[in-house]
Amino acid sequence: MIRQSLVLLFVAAATPLLAAQGVPTARHIAPPKLDRNTGEVFRDSMYWDNYFYDSSAKLVRSPYPAASAHSAGHYMVRESSWYALGLLLRDQQGDRERAAEILDTVLKEQYTQPGVRWFGTYKRTPEEPNPTQKTVIWRGYDPNWRHFIGTTFAMILIEFPKRVSPELRDRMYKAIDLAIEGEMQEGRLVPSYTNIALMYGFLWDFAAVHDHNSAWLQQSAAWNEQVYKLYKQYNAFYEYNSPTYCGVDLYGLALFRDYGSSAHMRGIGSEMEAGLWRDLMKYYQPDLRNISGPYDRSYGMDMESYVSVVGLWMRTVLDGSHAPFPPLSATTDHLPDLWFAPHFAILGTSVPADALAKMKKFEGEHLVRQQIDAKRVATAWVGKKVIFGGEFTNKTKDAGTTTQFHPATIQWRTPSGSIGWVQLLQCPPVDASADEHGLTIDTAGTVRFRIHAAGLDQSKLSETDWNLPGVHVTAQSDAKDSSLEAGKDYVDVVYNGMNHMRLSIQGAQ
Repeated sequence: MIRQSLVLLFVAAATPLLAAQGVPTARHIAPPKLDRNTGEVFRDSMYWDNYFYDSSAKLVRSPYPAASAHSAGHYMVRESSWYALGLLLRDQQGDRERAAEILDTVLKEQYTQPGVRWFGTYKRTPEEPNPTQKTVIWRGYDPNWRHFIGTTFAMILIEFPKRVSPELRDRMYKAIDLAIEGEMQEGRLVPSYTNIALMYGFLWDFAAVHDHNSAWLQQSAAWNEQVYKLYKQYNAFYEYNSPTYCGVDLYGLALFRDYGSSAHMRGIGSEMEAGLWRDLMKYYQPDLRNISGPYDRSYGMDMESYVSVVGLWMRTVLDGSHAPFPPLSATTDHLPDLWFAPHFAILGTSVPADALAKMKKFEGEHLVRQQIDAKRVATAWVGKKVIFGGEFTNKTKDAGTTTQFHPATIQWRTPSGSIGWVQLLQCPPVDASADEHGLTIDTAGTVRFRIHAAGLDQSKLSETDWNLPGVHVTAQSDAKDSSLEAGKDYVDVVYNGMNHMRLSIQGAQ
C-alpha cells in the first residue's frame, strides 16, 4: 500500500513536467532548399545508396567483401534505414514505396524477445546468426543499432509522418520503445560513451514525450544532465577527438538542439555542439585537410582517403576541393558513412563563425593543450607543414591492433601531394605529449609505430633516424633493440623493452 502511494505521488509530481514538454517540430527541409555543398553531399549519398540497393532483398548491399573486417554480411540493415530517410526527404516518384519496403524489412530485423541482452537492437545484416547466451557483444550483435536506427525512425516520424502509412508509423514507434526498454534492461551504457549516450538521451526523451511516460521523461532528463555535467568538467567529451565518432556526437547534439522537448535540452545541445566544433577546429589544418591526433577512436589517419563522419559534416559547408573528404567510388574506404548525409541535410550544419574561419583558412602555427578528464590530457602541434599530437593518460590506456586508440600521431603532405602519416599503433599503458619540436613518449614494453607515405624507402629507416618523404624524425630511446617490418603500403618500426622515447620532428616549423 505504501509503495502504491509512492508511485501515485511520483506520477502526480511528474505530470506537470510532462505537460510542459514540447512535441518536436519538423524543420520542413526539401532538397531544393539545400545549399550547394549540402545538396551535393545529399545527391552523392543517394547515388551510391541506389547503386548498392538490392530490390529483391529490399536492403542496401555492403560495398565490402563479406569476408572483410568491415562486413558482417552482404546487406546492411542500419544503412538501409538511412537510405529510407533519404528517400522520404527526396520524395520523387516511387521513393515513398521504396522507403516503405526498406522500413518494413529493417523492422523485421529487430530482436523483440524480452530478457535477452540484445533485446531491442537489430541484426547488422539478415545473414547474421541469432545470438545465444554465449554470444560476445560486438562480435555477434551490436547494441548500438538500437540508437542509430531508432533516431532515424524518430526523424522520419517528426519530419515525414504523412509519407509513411499509419501502420508503419505505429511499428516504428513500437520499435523505438523496444530499443529504449532493451537499453534499460541491458544496463551497459554509461554517460562517458559519448556518441551513443547522446543518441540514447535524445531517443529516450522523444519516446517519453510521445508515450506520455513521465518516468521516462524524468529519467532521460537526468541522463542528459549527467552527459552535460561530464562534458562541462573540462569542456571536452570523454570519447575525445575522433574523426568518426565526434561526427556522431555532432549528430546527437543536433538532435538535441532541434528536437529536444525542453528549452534546457535544446540549449545544452546547442552549447555542446558549438563547443565541439571549436575544439575540433583547434586541431584542424586546412592546408593538410586533416584533424591532428591524438585520437581516442579513429578508423584512419588521412581524412582525404576515407569517409569520416566529421569530414562529411565539413563537406556540407566546404566545396569538394577544400573539404577533408575523399573522391568517391564503389571502393572508397568507409563509404557507408556517406549514407548518413540525409540526417545532416535535414538537421543542418551549425558551425560557430570563429570555428568556420579556422576551417577555411590556416590562422597560424599553435600548440593545443586540452584536459580530457582528471587523468588525461591531449596535446598537439599544428604547424604549417606538419601536425602531430600525443595523449597523456597517466598510463591508464594502452594501444593495440584491436583498438582504435592512437596516442601519438604525425601527419604531413609528402612531395607527391598525398598525406604521409605515423601512428603509434601498439604499446602498453602510455603517456605521450607534444610540443612544437616533437613528441615525448613514456611506456614500458614493446612499441610499434606504423609509417605510411608515398615514396617511402625502407632503407632510409633506422632505429634512430626516420628519413621520410617530406619530413625527418630523429628517434632517441632506451629500447633494448628494434626491427623493421614491411607491409603492403607501410613499414612498422618496432622497439622492444622501451621505457622512454623522444621523437624530434624536423620540418615541424
